[in-house]
Amino acid sequence: MTAHRKFILEKMVKHGWIGGKHTNEENIPKGKPRDEYKKIFEELDELKKEGFFILRKKPDGLHLSINPRMMPLVRQILEEEL
Repeated sequence: MTAHRKFILEKMVKHGWIGGKHTNEENIPKGKPRDEYKKIFEELDELKKEGFFILRKKPDGLHLSINPRMMPLVRQILEEEL
C-alpha cells in the first residue's frame, strides 16, 4: 500500500464520498503538492481497476464515490501502518 492510496481513501471517507455522494475525480489530489498529482492519479486508476469506486459520467467529468461494499477493506487499509 502506498501513502497516496491511503491519502485518497482517507480523504474520500472524511468527506463522506461513499455510495450516493460523489465528487469529480479532479478534486481528489487537492491539498497535495502539484508534483504529486501524477502519482495520485495513477493510484486512483489502480483503485478504479480494483473496484473500489462507483463511477458516474457527468458533464463536468468523471465523478466517483467509494463502493459501499468495499468499506470493510477500506477500513482495513486505513488502519494499517505505512
